[in-house]
Amino acid sequence: MRLTGRTAFITGGDRGIGKGIALALAKEGADIALSYKKNKEAAGETATEIDKLGRRVLVVQADVTEPEQVKTAAATALDKLGKVDILVNNAGIASKGRHILDTDAEEMMRLFNIHVMGAFHFTRALLPALRKQPRSDIIFISSVGSHKCAAGHGPYAVAKAGLDALAMVLAKEELANNIHVNCLACGLVETDMGTRLVKGGMGVELKDIAKGLPFGRVCQPTDVGNLCAFLCSEEGGYVSGHIIWLDGGSQW
Repeated sequence: MRLTGRTAFITGGDRGIGKGIALALAKEGADIALSYKKNKEAAGETATEIDKLGRRVLVVQADVTEPEQVKTAAATALDKLGKVDILVNNAGIASKGRHILDTDAEEMMRLFNIHVMGAFHFTRALLPALRKQPRSDIIFISSVGSHKCAAGHGPYAVAKAGLDALAMVLAKEELANNIHVNCLACGLVETDMGTRLVKGGMGVELKDIAKGLPFGRVCQPTDVGNLCAFLCSEEGGYVSGHIIWLDGGSQW
């Protein structure tokens, strides 16, 4: 197992992409701390699956937009698990699909606060501990949406673009501390959010468009998790400061 002896903290690790990442890292030997905002039941189910893999697992509740909750969650993880040397800033939400003219300032700030400031808060809370390890990794889960800038996705695209910039600046700043920083720009992924986006935007189910996507299927949370595991492994040890597209080559 490539990540034996390492400890990962995944924000929004209770379900969807976060769950896929948590399970993939656990399968490679990492102990896992995961945060959730509201869905305690889903977090518990994910923790049970990790426990069955023989890994230590910690579940903490934290709203990523609340700095004090973030500090408490980070401190709890360090206390209970002894260290954190992998941070995955995954927590995020979709926007309402409105054009800029119909988007209010509150919606813009809500997306920015969750995607950008949430990652900022968790990174700051754990960075001193990450710097103490022989090697650490920080992965930001972004989206191809920050580059495609589709109509009706302004708040989401802007927030993810800010997340990309945060990751790339951090990669340069933490290079001297042996911290690898990368950003995954995901395409459509089969999650509850992905299902709602397709249903709301196209009026169809995910299965109805799968044949038209690369390799005849929709990207799975495990695909994201497997890439995270590679980047955090020795095999991915010379990769840092990159925005890596995970969309199967799709133009969706």
